[in-house]
Amino acid sequence: MTAPPDSRADAFALTPIGRIESDYPDKFGIPRQPGLAPAARGRLVLLPPYDDPLTVRGLDAFSHLWLTFVFHHSPERWTPLVRPPRLGGNAKMGVFASRSTHRPNRLGLSLVELKGIDTSQGGVVLELASHDLLDGTPVLDIKPYLPWAEAHPDASAGFAPDAPPQCAVDFSVEAEATLAQREDAASLRALIRQVLAQDPRPAYRKGAESRVYGVRLRDVDVRFRALVNEAGETRLDVVEIVAV
Repeated sequence: MTAPPDSRADAFALTPIGRIESDYPDKFGIPRQPGLAPAARGRLVLLPPYDDPLTVRGLDAFSHLWLTFVFHHSPERWTPLVRPPRLGGNAKMGVFASRSTHRPNRLGLSLVELKGIDTSQGGVVLELASHDLLDGTPVLDIKPYLPWAEAHPDASAGFAPDAPPQCAVDFSVEAEATLAQREDAASLRALIRQVLAQDPRPAYRKGAESRVYGVRLRDVDVRFRALVNEAGETRLDVVEIVAV
């Protein structure tokens, strides 16, 4: 027997509990999964009335968190088929067999590292690392990660069974000179290397090309180009780093 429809379940009003302050001011270049760029810094600033320190009592005992968020820069339209970058941007898969941002409700789920909790100013700020979240991202919920319940190393992973391959990343003399003048040189260099190692170019452009790309990280524009050696291996060269 089919239960009658419940009109209360037809729609839900969701309110952000906080917003992300991130090393990623633009979508381009953000790693496609959390954990691929451990040097990525971020802050989750809780909003009233959820910024009561009581809401995070005990959270500092956990090393990692699940964040439910909204892909707020993605269009509201969605399609039943998407082109996953892992398949070269050509093959189509069902939207629910992917982690595409073009989803019916634009919801995302990210596993992030919790580095600390700041309640010194009366509100609540969670210091994050190893994330994949755009600056300004609205966060809807926080849940602690439980490795004994949620880590299944023998699980199958469909068309993405392994972490994506990484490219070598080199810095020009000019780029190194710019880094040397910054107090955050070491962490910014690590972030640039980890982001570019994923080769953020569109899947259909993979390979050598003369075009220079720019990816925004923190307060700089990192300009790079791709080179391919005789063995077919791609290397990304950082041409220059420009303050924005």
